[in-house]
Amino acid sequence: MSKSEPGLRLRVSDACLLRLLDESDADELYRLVEANRAHLSRWMPWAAGQTLEGTLDFIRLTDRQLADNTALQTALVRDGGLIGMSGFHTVDWQHRAGTIGYWIGEAHQGEGTMTQAVRVLVDHAFGTWKLNRVEVRAAPENLRSRAIPERLGFREEGRLRQAERFGDRYVDSVVYGLLASEWRSTA
Repeated sequence: MSKSEPGLRLRVSDACLLRLLDESDADELYRLVEANRAHLSRWMPWAAGQTLEGTLDFIRLTDRQLADNTALQTALVRDGGLIGMSGFHTVDWQHRAGTIGYWIGEAHQGEGTMTQAVRVLVDHAFGTWKLNRVEVRAAPENLRSRAIPERLGFREEGRLRQAERFGDRYVDSVVYGLLASEWRSTA
């Protein structure tokens, strides 16, 4: 992953692509988080307290993950501007499996962009990387996020109780899985 994909760009549509982050993206990514803090904080524990320095630390972490060949985080860019993030939070090469996560600015919800982006990532996972399994997890109440794997043919496999910590409370995660043998891209 890291050696062959340092300049990775995956086309989502004519106006949209997935690309690696750079430290120069820190201000723009932080402004996107700041503008969507209330929206993101509902589902993502990191969003409430995200700072500019934390954003830069995240970008540096994505570089280390790429170098270690354990994850692939990409910026979702439309017409040159960041509108969200999507990528593999984990890639387990021994078991040929990866877990996709994503978020998009509230103004861009409902346009199908994130579904297209996740489709491109799944194609990459099964086609380029030859993974056997891709997983998505979402909070039970996060119906918009859950709709994406459902649209793409993932199977709901179960519920992890109290899988994520939000401040002083724990929330469940619904697990969706898709196998390479089940994937039929409709790109």
